[in-house]
Amino acid sequence: MLKLKSSPCQVAFLQSYVETLKSECRLPQEVHDNILISLTEAVNNAIIHGNKADDSKYVKINCEDQSSKVIISISDEGPGFNPNKVSDPTLQENLECCGGRGVYIMKELSDTIEFLDEGRTVQMHFLIAR
Repeated sequence: MLKLKSSPCQVAFLQSYVETLKSECRLPQEVHDNILISLTEAVNNAIIHGNKADDSKYVKINCEDQSSKVIISISDEGPGFNPNKVSDPTLQENLECCGGRGVYIMKELSDTIEFLDEGRTVQMHFLIAR
C-alpha cells in the first residue's frame, strides 16, 4: 500500500510506484501506461476533489495482483461523490469546459471501474494476458 498526503506534489511518487508494479506484476507496456495515466487521474481527483488538498488527510493506494488482472484501489477521506452525476466530456456542450475528464479517462483506460464507499474509493481493474 502507498499512502500519500493530500498535496498535489505527492503525485510525483506515482511514476516510481507504477514502475515497481510493472516489474513485480510483469505488466506489458500498454497496461503499465494505462495504469499510470488512470492512477494519476484518480489520485489527482482524490487529492483535489475528495480531500480538498487538505494535507492532514491521506490518499491510500492498494494494488492486488491476481492471475489475469491487476486491481488498483484509490481511497480518499472526503465526503464522496456520485459518479453518475459527472458530466460526459465528449458531449458538445462540455467540449470547452475546463476539467471533468478524469473519470472519463479512467473509464476508457481501465477494463472495469467501480466506485465504492459512496465514491470515496475508486477500484480499477486492468486485464493482463499472461
